[in-house]
Amino acid sequence: MEETTVKKRMLSGIKPSGDLTLGSYLGAIKNWSARAEEFDCFYFMADLHAITVRQNPADLRRRTLEQLAQYIACGLDPEKNTLFIQSHVPQHAELGWVLNCYAMFGELSRMTQFKDKSAKNADNINGGLFTYPSLMAADILLYQPDLVPVGEDQKQHVELCHTIARRFNGVYGDVFKIPEPYVPKVGARIMSLTNPTAKMSKSENEDTGRILLMDPPEVIMRQFKRAITDSDTEHCVRFDRENKPGVANLMTIYSACTGETYEQIEAEFAGQGYGAFKPKVGEAVVETLRPIREEATRLMKDKAYLESVYRDGARKAGYVAEKTLRKVYKKVGFVAP
Repeated sequence: MEETTVKKRMLSGIKPSGDLTLGSYLGAIKNWSARAEEFDCFYFMADLHAITVRQNPADLRRRTLEQLAQYIACGLDPEKNTLFIQSHVPQHAELGWVLNCYAMFGELSRMTQFKDKSAKNADNINGGLFTYPSLMAADILLYQPDLVPVGEDQKQHVELCHTIARRFNGVYGDVFKIPEPYVPKVGARIMSLTNPTAKMSKSENEDTGRILLMDPPEVIMRQFKRAITDSDTEHCVRFDRENKPGVANLMTIYSACTGETYEQIEAEFAGQGYGAFKPKVGEAVVETLRPIREEATRLMKDKAYLESVYRDGARKAGYVAEKTLRKVYKKVGFVAP
């Protein structure tokens, strides 16, 4: 009798607080579709996390659905991945509250992201911003995953998740599986077109330095024509991240879109200068994003299909999450409903 190999489980959630960029796609999402063959993947739109900062309700709803449509258009097949909206699985908030009671005030106050976001939102330092890592721990531990992708900006939160899980397990036995950190295959690190020393951001106030997945061709071409190159006198297309960060960033984008190596790009544009290179990068990006934009636009018109995806996703996620929550409620002493 053949043994059935059970896939290891992995999950990731992204806040629908801004529009997905070329950086999001080339740096991460492009590699995600391949994970479904190896892992049992759960991806959610982290709308509960998004409201620690004030959101326009209509924009939040639109972005949540757009993010789902864009994920599917980028190759995340709902038949192979569990795609859902965080607020549709109430167990996230329920376990988040329980874990709040096992996260120490000092631990939460040391979180770098809390300090950074408090400085940026001085008029809205709310309790949700402070207890964000407890909810993130619930997001992870609900699904008893084997692996959790660790980005540099969330590393501290994942470490706290481990601390909370071990503390809970120390009191009640092995309730939570302690997931191993998973360092994803690194995609291209895409920087801002106007500030090549900073990562391309989805924040709304940086529109000249970013390319959104849904930008039309004319906007993409305009952005690349304005892109910062370098103030050197040689004006040659050569990869040198330290001395020519602007050109290096454009070469990274061109390489990720065409599959050409840096050596091939240097040879292709030898003696042509930046004026010829920048529009070519723009054209490569236009062709890379065209099928994604067209498919996401088509999906956004098919509200019934998107609803069936997030409804099925919430049902699958809720089934797994409820098993963990029931076990937690029993351990802490709640009366069974």
